[in-house]
Amino acid sequence: MNRLSGVAQRWVVLVVAVGVWELVTRAARSGDTSISFFFPPPSEIAGAAGRLWFSSAFGDHIVPGVSRMLGGWALAGVIGVALGVLLGRSRGAMAYLGAVFNFLRSIPPPLLVPFFVASVGATSMQLPTIVFGAIWPVLLNTVDGARSVDATKVDTARVFRLSRSQWLVGVVLPSALPKVFAGLRLSLSISLILMVISELVGSANGIGNQLVLAQRDYEPADMWAWIVLLGVLGYLFNTLLLAFERRALAWQPRHSLEAQAIATGG
Repeated sequence: MNRLSGVAQRWVVLVVAVGVWELVTRAARSGDTSISFFFPPPSEIAGAAGRLWFSSAFGDHIVPGVSRMLGGWALAGVIGVALGVLLGRSRGAMAYLGAVFNFLRSIPPPLLVPFFVASVGATSMQLPTIVFGAIWPVLLNTVDGARSVDATKVDTARVFRLSRSQWLVGVVLPSALPKVFAGLRLSLSISLILMVISELVGSANGIGNQLVLAQRDYEPADMWAWIVLLGVLGYLFNTLLLAFERRALAWQPRHSLEAQAIATGG
């Protein structure tokens, strides 16, 4: 019961907001038609979502878009963690490369869309755009985590004479995991945003492609249906990543307490 009560508390505001939206937009139908046109009732959006999400659009647009997002995020994660662990344990690497990384991460990824279109083509630029924008949170968080290895663990590894690979995989990486997951969560949100932005330009399919087509065809219910889908995907993937993070970091005291509180509904 406590767990159900916690779930209800988290969703009650959203349910009330949707109900108010439905009532206000229905009432606006008799007044300002421009406002009611661009803000259709949630019931109409739900109908459009059922029509679009569970049709041929699922395989033609949703699956390719999600595949690009997850592929770019995974590639950025692998590269970011690998480089972050190596650079974080190097004494002089970040002294030389820190300014370069800070400069590159300061460039808004959407501004590089024209570059990727010109260099790899309009139909292939989605993946590099996502990777470029999503790699920095993972890389810099991993560097910070790799630098913060407890001194006791360092001394213990020296006593046991661990090889460099054993040291990086068995000591540095587990110590850096909390910050790695923090970077992965931020990177996941960035990947979803960049997936949509990259599909707005030159893509023949994808959620962003369908979103801009609905806007051009003046189909507000369809447009909102795609926006809602992006919110659903973002919430779903973040929830799954948090669940995996709690399981992967269950050996840490703080995460053990969090997992126990969630299990008991506290």
